Amino acid sequence: MEQLNLAIHPVDLVIIIAYLVGIVALGCWAGLRRRNITGGKGYFLADKALTWPIIGLALFSTNISTIHLVSLAQEGYVNGLAYGNFEWMAAFTLIALALFFAPFYIRSNVATLPDFLEKRYSRASRDWLAIISIISAVFIHIGFSLYTGAVVLRGLFDINIMVSIIGIAILTGLYTIIGGLLAVVLTESIQTIVLIIGAVCITFIAYTKLGGWSELAANVDPVKLTVLRSADDPSGLPWYSVFLGYPVIGLWYWCADQTIVQRVLGAKDENHARVGPLFAGFIKILPVFIFVLPGLLCLGLINKGTLPAELTDSADTYAFMISHLLPIGLKGIVAAALLAALMSTVSGALNSIATLFSYDIYRRWRPETSERKLVVIGRIVTFVAMIAAIVWSPFVSHFQSIFQGITAIICYIAPPITVVFVCGVFWRQASSMGSIITLLSGSAMGFVVFLLDWFKEHTGWNIPPMMATFYLFVICLIIMVFVSLLRPHRHTEESEKLVWKNPLESFYGEAWSGIGNFKLLSALLFVTMVVLYVVFG
Repeated sequence: MEQLNLAIHPVDLVIIIAYLVGIVALGCWAGLRRRNITGGKGYFLADKALTWPIIGLALFSTNISTIHLVSLAQEGYVNGLAYGNFEWMAAFTLIALALFFAPFYIRSNVATLPDFLEKRYSRASRDWLAIISIISAVFIHIGFSLYTGAVVLRGLFDINIMVSIIGIAILTGLYTIIGGLLAVVLTESIQTIVLIIGAVCITFIAYTKLGGWSELAANVDPVKLTVLRSADDPSGLPWYSVFLGYPVIGLWYWCADQTIVQRVLGAKDENHARVGPLFAGFIKILPVFIFVLPGLLCLGLINKGTLPAELTDSADTYAFMISHLLPIGLKGIVAAALLAALMSTVSGALNSIATLFSYDIYRRWRPETSERKLVVIGRIVTFVAMIAAIVWSPFVSHFQSIFQGITAIICYIAPPITVVFVCGVFWRQASSMGSIITLLSGSAMGFVVFLLDWFKEHTGWNIPPMMATFYLFVICLIIMVFVSLLRPHRHTEESEKLVWKNPLESFYGEAWSGIGNFKLLSALLFVTMVVLYVVFG
């Protein structure tokens, strides 16, 4: 990666340091001010007191990391708006979370999603999902985020990658260990605001400097302004792979991944658990315009001759724009936004790992463990996970594109988990034997496909990850149905309540009146996304 050698002006340095000190202090204060933080629900689920604005902002902040700020700008520069599909399609799966999954999570009063699987299926399913969830949190959510943030800080300020990884990991781990989920969601809410301000600043300045949409259209290939592409498009993301593959990874990520859904598990009640994800769905409209579009604006500015044609590596797109477009002061704000995106994702993943290990693994072997000791165990696990992520982070450089790399790994993890959760809430006959066989065989197949893709220069593997995830999903679905019919499920009184008799039943729950009605919000979000796809398709 080319060094841009951006000197740190004292004003920018003060802003960055003030942000770091402030966010760590806020996180520690949020945890320490509660005397009952030693209780499990207080530490892991914020006493189940989270309201819809906090849930929505925290969902968005945990999802958005430095990977998005940097890699989506890179994709925008190279492929235009195509990779914006990963942001806009998320709105549809957030609707699914609000309508079909969140009610069962709240009614079953679970602390983790593996806990939910045990109530619906069996202990074996819980164990396997807990292990997979911990692995994915360390290697996907934390590892990729730490590395991407370190690369950007190296590009901007010439800071050694390992120094950045260790430094940010320590600061984030500090307030996460002390404060638990309450500290995580409070800091995430602040970080979301900082992140959006920074991203909006660089987008607005680039858009204004270029001269508006008409000038953008005149200085880039028109196809780059669309999100749905043909099979021969160089982006490698044809429209059919988006509509077939994204629901598989989206349902796992937004509806069945502990790191993300833990914010919903801490909801005050069912309506807050429903409206929070819908609020996040509306916020997810923004990333195409403030994360992907800047990369395309950068291309337009270079093609127009407004910016010098010095960008030799597309990975430097975001750092290039910061160094050439932002005045003193704003550079510090945007750098703080990068740190905000990184720290929020890492803190959320660390807290979910602590929760998973404490409730789903440790307490199984020592059921008599007190809530106070669970918190201590959780803090120890948070520290160990942080060390593991630091060790793994440098290996992320294996991937040609960080965003496409993280997408590929998710594509190979998601299919069996998506099948088990979807069948679990919609099909009464989905059995415990079908669940564990699907999880084990699907994970094994995903690992094999991952190896084939990792060594594709030797194996000749050429199936795009988004299509591979769809094929794996179909195979896992067949396995689930076949085994469930062969070995029927014996429902308990509890598991009977965790299956919709029909999908429309989800609309019958108690809802707030007016604009806060989850049914109205779901319809509004759905129509909004359809219109956006019609306009930009």
